[in-house]
Amino acid sequence: MELFEQKFLLSMSSKVALLNRITHYIVNRKGKQMRPMFVFLVAKMVDNGQVSERTYRGASVIELIHTATLVHDDVVDDSNRRRGFFSINALWKNKIAVLIGDYLLSKGLLLSIDNNDFDLLKIISVAVREMSEGELLQIEKARQLDITEHVYYEIIRQKTATLIAACCSLGAASVKPNSQDVDTMRKFGELIGMAFQIKDDLFDYGEDAIGKPTGIDMKEQKMTLPLIYVLNNCSKKEKSWLINSVKNHNKDKKRVKEVIAFVKENNGLEYAVNKMKSFQAEALQLLDAYPQSEYKSALKLMVNYVIDRKK
Repeated sequence: MELFEQKFLLSMSSKVALLNRITHYIVNRKGKQMRPMFVFLVAKMVDNGQVSERTYRGASVIELIHTATLVHDDVVDDSNRRRGFFSINALWKNKIAVLIGDYLLSKGLLLSIDNNDFDLLKIISVAVREMSEGELLQIEKARQLDITEHVYYEIIRQKTATLIAACCSLGAASVKPNSQDVDTMRKFGELIGMAFQIKDDLFDYGEDAIGKPTGIDMKEQKMTLPLIYVLNNCSKKEKSWLINSVKNHNKDKKRVKEVIAFVKENNGLEYAVNKMKSFQAEALQLLDAYPQSEYKSALKLMVNYVIDRKK
């Protein structure tokens, strides 16, 4: 990871001083770095502990493009904080933040093209397309609040799971291009991503301070799995009260608390936890085909971390 960080910083360099100042700021406030870890661990597991220069490039491209989407997300959400730090748009305003996002995206694409990593570029480009579609599908559905469980899974598959799927398939493709492992690991990453997003949904019903205030998804009219389950399994009267609460009273703290209590009482959380665990079990099952190694053990730890994490 240390070597990767050096390479990652180099991959962002520019002749424009302002750009370098901002990219240094981005690197210094990095998050959990789960995505590059998935790239390296998968590559090592499928190829007996080996990684190649392609693996480093693939991890850099994923981080460049992921960072670009986060910078743009903060502009879209008008958010001033990211991981406890000021967001780029808070410090340098929206115009610069949008341009930085564009710059990081193009650097990611060029890093692949300059090294003829077209297979890796395709994996990442599909992920970016799906992330955009997932976000737009969520916005479209939030307006009507008519999300079925099936549509919800499609949204989170595209919005969250597709990027972790790209990390895992890219890790395999970097050392064993065109192998069955590329597809198996894509599925593995997708399942972890689904579990990851459901865990995020559950935080919205927690008491703890975890970086986002309880009930924030409700304020944004995002339909989470516990709420969808309860909506589809309560009386007509209760359903119209719930929809009215989310649509028209989402800033009313007392009403939001009542909704959270109602979802808990009607097994919404329990249902979501069981779904999350079934995605986790399916992901772990895919690892059974691989021989025992420290990389496989580390991947199992990461899968468990996804659902045990506290923030």
